[in-house]
Amino acid sequence: MTMHVTLRQLQAFVAVMEAGSFSEAAEAMHLSQAALSGLIRELESRVGVRLLDRTTRSVSPSAVGEAFEPMVRRVLASLDEALDSLSNLKDLRRGVVRLAAPEPLSCTLLPELIASYTARHPGIDVRFEDVPIELVLAGLQNGSTDVGFGPAGVAADDAIEAHVLWADPLWVALAPGDPLAEAASVSWKDLRATPVVNYMPNFSPNVLSQVPVRNHPRKIVPVHRVNTALSMLQVMRGAVVCPFITEPFVRGFGLAFLPLLQPQVSWRVAMFVRRGLSVSPAVESFLRFAREFTREKATGSAVGRGR
Repeated sequence: MTMHVTLRQLQAFVAVMEAGSFSEAAEAMHLSQAALSGLIRELESRVGVRLLDRTTRSVSPSAVGEAFEPMVRRVLASLDEALDSLSNLKDLRRGVVRLAAPEPLSCTLLPELIASYTARHPGIDVRFEDVPIELVLAGLQNGSTDVGFGPAGVAADDAIEAHVLWADPLWVALAPGDPLAEAASVSWKDLRATPVVNYMPNFSPNVLSQVPVRNHPRKIVPVHRVNTALSMLQVMRGAVVCPFITEPFVRGFGLAFLPLLQPQVSWRVAMFVRRGLSVSPAVESFLRFAREFTREKATGSAVGRGR
């Protein structure tokens, strides 16, 4: 049987139990004594049993009321805890954001982005997976990932929405002793006779489609990871095409890093979310922060490219 008991009725009962008086309980709840008495009568009517024994001078719990009190307190305490938790989520004192990104973003953009966000919102638990782009998209589809990052144009699924953050021009990494490294820039034509060690998925449709066929590299050596590609330049002559954001990473390998021109091709960085999905306050705040952060990053990157 369902009893339509209200929160206000339960609060009135506990207030009377604590005060031992209807007048003092009414004052504590900022109610008239008649209104408080009405709440108690309604509660007793709903539960079908007397909870308080009243006399002209005092009020005390009935046997049932005495047994009922700790249960009511647990209900009210659980509600307070639930409301506190909701407030913490809303005010970003608690929450979880699950991210995923492939290389090279996982070793360039994401560490700095995560560190900056958690410094502003230390109560938010940011969980990050560095996985290939196929697993980034799969995580968004199955719900194990809240926000993904990667190159724009890879999400063919209509359920995934891509937000382009900025377009980063492609540069080329070379061994310091390579003759091409002596110039101020490198053209695609210059790379025709140089083995290109490629880690980018869909390199031909996403990158080479923007380059005249006559200037395509004659030899492409495929690998899976950017650090593998860069490491190979230490043991063989070749080139690695990378977005400008990887500059610190490339320099860390002791390689030269030059603009790749004629034509200049850009690599668009995108943030992926599940289309039409309601997100938590923590995820919503991260999305806003990521847009602001990458806007500043793109501006700073443009200044750096103009050196």
